[in-house]
Formats: sequence, C-alpha cells, structure tokens
Amino acid sequence: MNQKSNSGGSRRKTPLTIRDPEPVAEVAQVWLTASQIATVGIFIIALIAALSLARPVLLPVASAFVITMMLGPLSARADRARIPTVLTAVVLWLLVIAVVYGVIVLLAAPVVDWLGKAPDIGRTIQDKLRLLDRPLAALQDMRNALLPSDTKGGLGFDIMMVVSPAVTIVTPAIGQIFIFFGSLLFMLLGRSHIRRVLVVFFDDRAARLRTLKIMNDIEHNLTSYLSTVGMINIVVGIAAGMIAWIVGLPDPVAWAVLGFVLNFIPYIGAFIMQAALFLVGIVTFPTLFQAMLGPLLYLTFTSLEGHFITPGIIGRRLTLNPLSVFLALVFWSWLWGPVGAFLSVPLLIMGLVAISHLFPNEDPTLPV
Repeated sequence: MNQKSNSGGSRRKTPLTIRDPEPVAEVAQVWLTASQIATVGIFIIALIAALSLARPVLLPVASAFVITMMLGPLSARADRARIPTVLTAVVLWLLVIAVVYGVIVLLAAPVVDWLGKAPDIGRTIQDKLRLLDRPLAALQDMRNALLPSDTKGGLGFDIMMVVSPAVTIVTPAIGQIFIFFGSLLFMLLGRSHIRRVLVVFFDDRAARLRTLKIMNDIEHNLTSYLSTVGMINIVVGIAAGMIAWIVGLPDPVAWAVLGFVLNFIPYIGAFIMQAALFLVGIVTFPTLFQAMLGPLLYLTFTSLEGHFITPGIIGRRLTLNPLSVFLALVFWSWLWGPVGAFLSVPLLIMGLVAISHLFPNEDPTLPV
C-alpha cells in the first residue's frame, strides 16, 4: 500500500498534456550556457550604455573614422603616387570642409527665412487644415468618453514646437564640430600609423593578415557605397529641385540639396522630404491639391528609384539585407540621433565585413 502510494506520488501531476518528456542530460552544462549568455548580455547592455553616455565624444570621432575609411583608397593611391602624406591629408580635409560648408550655405538662407516667418506659417497651416477639425473633434469626443479629461481642444499647430526640438537635435554643438574636424585631420595624417598599430597589435601572423584584409575590405566597400549612393543621390537631388521648380515651390536649389542629403538616410529620409514638401506647399499654395502635388511627384520618383534604379545599380556591387539596414537605422538613430541615421549603413557595412572575415560561411551549398 505504501509502495503504491510512493510510486504514484513520485510522478508530478500537471493539468497540461505532456507526451514523452525527456530530462536534460547535463544540468550543469545548461547553467554554464545560461551564465555565459547572461555575461554576454550584461556586456552588451553596458556597451550600449557607454555608447549613449559618451555620445558627445564618440559621435564626432566615429563620424571622422567612417569618413577616413571612406577616403582610404584615395590616400592609398596618393601614397603609391609618392604624394606627401601631409599634402594628401590636408587636401582631403579641406575637401570635406568645402562639402559641409557648401551644404550649410545652400540651406542656411532658406531655413533662416522660414524660421523668421514661423508664427505666420503656424497660423497659415492651422487655417489650411481646418477641414481636419471635425474628424479630430470626433476622436477627441471618443477619447473623453473612454478616458474623461478636463482638457479639450481641437486642431492646434505650433510650428515652433516642431522647429525648436529639430534645431536642438540637428544643430551640433561647437565642441563636437571641433572634435570632428580635429579627429578627421589627425586620422588622415596618421592613417598609415593607425593601420600599422592595429596590425602589430596581434602576435599571430594569421591574425595580422586577417586584420589587414578586414581594413582593406572595409575601405573598399565603404568607398564603393559612398561613390555609388552619392551618384544616385545627386540624381535624386536634381529631381527634387526640378519637382520644386515645376510645382512652384520657392528655393529649388535648396530643395535639391535637401533631397541629396536626406536620401543618405534609408527609408526615413524620403519621408522627411515628403513631409517638408507638404508643409511648405500648404503655406505656398491656396489649395490642398496643389500642396499635395509636390509630395506625390517626389513619392513617385523615389518609389521608382528605390525599386528599380538603386537595386539595379547597387545590387551588383553591394547587397545588404533590407531588414539589417532597417534595424541598423532604428538602433543608431535611437542611440545617436540624426547623425546616427547617416552613419547606420556605413557602420553596418563595417560590422558585416568584420563578421564575414571572423566567421566565414564554410557550409556547402545544397542543390536545389
């Protein structure tokens, strides 16, 4: 009687249907794996926190490093042509300054003009969007019915609520600009020394050779990405300027520069451009249809560019997983803001090149 009772009590009763359970062979190995995963997870969390806290310094330094790697093949060609390293570094540094200065000059005047008209623009947009008062009022009534609140309101649009945070985020601090250009100059001057230090850091000959290959492939892929995407974005910028000129928006040159710059940000850049075209169109044109014409034309062109032109050109040179690009964009935008969005694809390329060298895919291709 007691033996039967003990054998019945040794089996755990559960309301779920469990068929053929198999116990873990080595519980210690499970806990060892869990501890290793926890250690790696803690390290990743600490690394992300460090990247976020050190953003004022790491962001300009990382930007300078990415640009240095992009300009690496040009520096290598200059070295092979026996051009002095100092001359090459100064010329490339001045070229970067000229590009940044040109973009700022072309965009500064329209931005300052629109910021000066901000109060009038806010009232104009609010008047033009009166047709949305009724659906917004219906949503407000539904919200008040579900979540009673003392605050009520219709459509209120204050452009300074959008402009002020944007200016605060986009406009970098003077110190970060100084760190960026200073780091860029010294990295261009010491490019060969940096490569030598990274290679000599390892004792094993195979590790040194692997490090050298990784740096060479990163430079090659980043340069290929910058040149190809840059040429595509020039076409996109010209198209944006032509669309602004055709529909009658002010400052077509500024729209061309803005389209060129924003198209370096995957997915989000085109959306920001369309929103800007729509907001300026509302202020400029008397009807909503005219305001929608510019964004619709730009959406049509960018759809053709994104689905046919860019894949046809860049697909042969640099193929990236769209999901990886999107996740990199989300992560670096969340961590480092708008500049992180610009750096997301170059940093993704650097990571993929390093992973491909460190963990090559040696699995045989299975027949279809």
